[in-house]
Amino acid sequence: MLVIWLGLVLLFGMLSHNFLSARTFAALANRIPALVVIAAGMTLVLIIGGIDLSVGSVLGLCGSVLGVAMMDYHLSFWAATMICLGIGLAAGALNGAISVCLGIPSFIVTLGMLEVARGLAYLTTHSQTKYIGGEVEGLSGPIHGVGVSPAFFISLLVIVAGQVALTRTVFGRYLIAIGSNESAVRLAGINPKPAKIAVFALLGLLSGLGGVFYTSRLGSSDPNAGVGLELSAIAAVVVGGTSLMGGRGSVVNTFFGVLIIATLEAGLAQVGATEPAKRVFTGGVIVAAVILDAWRRHLHPANRSPV
Repeated sequence: MLVIWLGLVLLFGMLSHNFLSARTFAALANRIPALVVIAAGMTLVLIIGGIDLSVGSVLGLCGSVLGVAMMDYHLSFWAATMICLGIGLAAGALNGAISVCLGIPSFIVTLGMLEVARGLAYLTTHSQTKYIGGEVEGLSGPIHGVGVSPAFFISLLVIVAGQVALTRTVFGRYLIAIGSNESAVRLAGINPKPAKIAVFALLGLLSGLGGVFYTSRLGSSDPNAGVGLELSAIAAVVVGGTSLMGGRGSVVNTFFGVLIIATLEAGLAQVGATEPAKRVFTGGVIVAAVILDAWRRHLHPANRSPV
């Protein structure tokens, strides 16, 4: 994945004289934290064979609550952030509990949550943008002398923690086993339900964190924030090599998947590609990644270890 990303960087560096600059990479780093943390959580959900389509709407809801809490109820940024994280956690846990305990496909459950959370975002803000300003911008503003934001470093910590949890803990091994063969896990005497619910709850928590990052970057809370973000997150995870069938994935590779998609979008913008053309190129990359995953599973049907 690193080689692919470096190849893209070199390609756009040759096509655009301004691409290989500190400003470009700093802008790239400061734009992706919300997507990075959500994609990290989505990786774990896909590994267990699930999916969550509500993350963009949950992000929008949490961002809306952040703005209302600070501007209407005059709470501090950190107090409002705790509320956002709690709402994200509750939404994710509800998704997991309904899907796992009632046996309803996560696709359907989270599709419903997508509409519920977006509707609540509009109701919370009365369909209006809440302008907050400098009180929230410090989290996503570049650190003096470094050029990148605290939010980017926090997102890197999330990636490291996710990769360690997946590859170095019993919990991570449970997730891979559940995604590979849940029936075998049950026969081994392990109840997969708590782990599956926990993964959805974790993704909800990270969606709340993404909402804080997104609001901080804009300096305002927008009830329309995060529209389509679930597709970007799933795309980054798939490009990073996580199987849509479950049982295989890597949080670190997901991070490179985010970088590849973000670099592709930034590079195409710098070479003058139109918005429709950018969508075609990005969609083509996603389709190619899915085809590669299917081909890899066909060649190595028994390979279910993380990559």
